Amino acid sequence: MKKILGILGLLVFICVMTALMSDRFLTQYNIENLLRRSALFGILSIGAAFVIITGGIDLSIGSVVCLVGCLLPWMMVDQGLSVPAALAIVAAMSLGIGVTHGLLITKMRLQPFVVTLCGLLFYRGLTRGIVQDQTQGFQGEFKTLRAVSQGQISLPGTDFGLPMPCLILFVVAVAAIVFLNLTVYGRYMLALGRNETATRLSGVNTDRMIILAYVICGCLSGLGGMLFVLDVGSALPVDFGNFYELYAIAGAVLGGCSLRGGQGTIIGVVIGSAVMQVLKNTITLVDWIPTNIEFAVIGAVILGGVIADEGVKRYAARRRSAK
Repeated sequence: MKKILGILGLLVFICVMTALMSDRFLTQYNIENLLRRSALFGILSIGAAFVIITGGIDLSIGSVVCLVGCLLPWMMVDQGLSVPAALAIVAAMSLGIGVTHGLLITKMRLQPFVVTLCGLLFYRGLTRGIVQDQTQGFQGEFKTLRAVSQGQISLPGTDFGLPMPCLILFVVAVAAIVFLNLTVYGRYMLALGRNETATRLSGVNTDRMIILAYVICGCLSGLGGMLFVLDVGSALPVDFGNFYELYAIAGAVLGGCSLRGGQGTIIGVVIGSAVMQVLKNTITLVDWIPTNIEFAVIGAVILGGVIADEGVKRYAARRRSAK
């Protein structure tokens, strides 16, 4: 709870300071756009959180976003597939990617960093080969499907519209909270992240839990890729989804997930992803902040989160030893 309150306080502080420095921050258009982007990246961060909680890492999230985001319009527009068929194929691809990562890590005993780094390169290269580096879009069609990401829920008595991705994030977050905190499998994942050997000796099938974590991450990355392309309407395989894995990991770490594994709260992750988007928005709106330092901010956030986590662990260890 202290971590959640801390990151929530940071979010409020950044919002207040940005509002004071830019009169464009509190405009309806900016708030709606900020909520939409925070929700989309929040979905990716929840997927990354499950992997991080088990002590792993997934560097292929952005490339999975690219794969799904480019192939979905390619299948429906260029190949003439129906909407259900295209959605089923991208869902199966996302599931298959998660299973493949999990099996390589558990059965082949490969390092998660190596497996997902190869995935980062392979999925984007595969996408570029399939679509021949051509921009993929919906050509003004499939407006009903695109409303899933572009649509808004009007709030009674106001002109403000709550973006549909916020509702999707709410459903995903509630399901993740229930799974992680109220089911035995969620407890297994947390225990696995703290001590894999002890968890395995306790009778838990740790390989199955690791595979499940990567399946969740793969599926949420695919969902995010679909929502991103439905939102913007087109995707260029060269740069679509570039560095999205960094935003996802930064949001998870900032939200309280320890890179050592075994710690993390979904609410904190959602707030952490919102902090990242507000910081990006601040850099864009405030004139005296250079726009080209965006990735420096991401790096500083990840480093700060790791340093804070290490400091907390050392402080807790000293207190235990003092007793």
